Amino acid sequence: MISAGDFRNGLTIEYEGEIYIVLDFQHVKPGKGAAFVRTKLRNLKSGATIEKTFRPTERMPRAHIERKDMQYLYSDGTLYHFMDVDTYDQIAIDEDQLDGALTFVKENDMVKILSHQGKVFGIEPPQFAELKITETEPGFKGDTATGGNKPATVETGALIHVPLFVEIGDVVKIDTKTGEYLGRV
Repeated sequence: MISAGDFRNGLTIEYEGEIYIVLDFQHVKPGKGAAFVRTKLRNLKSGATIEKTFRPTERMPRAHIERKDMQYLYSDGTLYHFMDVDTYDQIAIDEDQLDGALTFVKENDMVKILSHQGKVFGIEPPQFAELKITETEPGFKGDTATGGNKPATVETGALIHVPLFVEIGDVVKIDTKTGEYLGRV
């Protein structure tokens, strides 16, 4: 059990039967009345963000999230298959649980499977991905006065914005959390 007075950013807690991560917290001691802790929490299963106020002495169970490295194998429609590279155990996860986490993940890439009490609830992709550009319009000389961007499709089918000099066949580095182009490889 952890008290609200001990909250820190990144802490995972169980609250009202759900798992939340503390995004932001603030200890407030008004001139009159009792102190309180104002928090911003994100539900790890649904992704919804809520703001909640707690008394510093309120206690709740700490949620222990297990992160396991697994290899993404393939998709067969609505199920995505992953394998533990140490034990060769395979699991299938429904696409509803992924919430777009595999947008920049290719087959055979490593991801982290997130579970709580043995129940899988999400995927954490690697921070960066190196993907090949499969479709984009050609950039024209002289179009770079404002440092413009153009849309491009990568090998996973995701659409990103790249500088005008990037061409089909180039391998680019992408931030998987924001979908932002970081450079050519």
